Amino acid sequence: MTLRSFIESAGSPDHAIAIVGDGSADPLTGMLAETFDESAIAVEPGSESDLLDPETIDDTDADVAVLLEDGSPVAASPMPELYESILAINSDLFVTGARGLEEVELPDLLANLDETRLRLRGYPLAHKEKLLLIVISRYVERQAWAAAGGTLRSSFQTLARLNDEVGTRKVYERLEDAPVEVHVYGVADGRRPDLDVAVHTGEDPEYRKGWFVVHRPADPTAPDATPAALVCYEAEPRIWDGFWTFDRERVAAIDDYVATEL
Repeated sequence: MTLRSFIESAGSPDHAIAIVGDGSADPLTGMLAETFDESAIAVEPGSESDLLDPETIDDTDADVAVLLEDGSPVAASPMPELYESILAINSDLFVTGARGLEEVELPDLLANLDETRLRLRGYPLAHKEKLLLIVISRYVERQAWAAAGGTLRSSFQTLARLNDEVGTRKVYERLEDAPVEVHVYGVADGRRPDLDVAVHTGEDPEYRKGWFVVHRPADPTAPDATPAALVCYEAEPRIWDGFWTFDRERVAAIDDYVATEL
């Protein structure tokens, strides 16, 4: 196995996002479409028949984004929720630490894109796409921070990010105080992070181009256990191929691979 083989094993279902409501979220619709442009997930007007529960539209004055899989609704999130979690923010909020771990939320629509292979571009090729991967990364870190034990394995391409990115460093300083065993991976750059974490360095492509954040709970079978993993690979400069998963067995397989091979 390799990181890329995990990505290649992810599914590619026919997804679309339908916007249901009175059209008041039209500017947000364009922003959402930009987020999924490279992944070819169409964002288009929908109708109440697209809703999982027609009463959903009555519970809020806002438009609702509905995730369709092979034409059937599988999840829905109010547009303001998507705005707050991803559309209204930029990477600076995470890099500077302006948004803390406890503030990271994952709307149902995004959560239900798990097991889906996506292709996302970084700046300057796109303004919003890569941000989705940053949000998922922080969500996995948040799950590890809130968990009662287990391991967290995170790659940074270059370990200097743990020193240079204030927000990232704050996250891992907080993880030092959590009952989770933290492992970080990256290319050695002569600046070993002064954090109480296990440091793994290498020079091969999986260190230079891989991006993973994997949380394996101490007891994955516990009712409140939240295994989660993001796995990406920089297929071209600033273009990421990847997926995320909450499947217990798949998370365990990814964690085993990283623990033994990197």
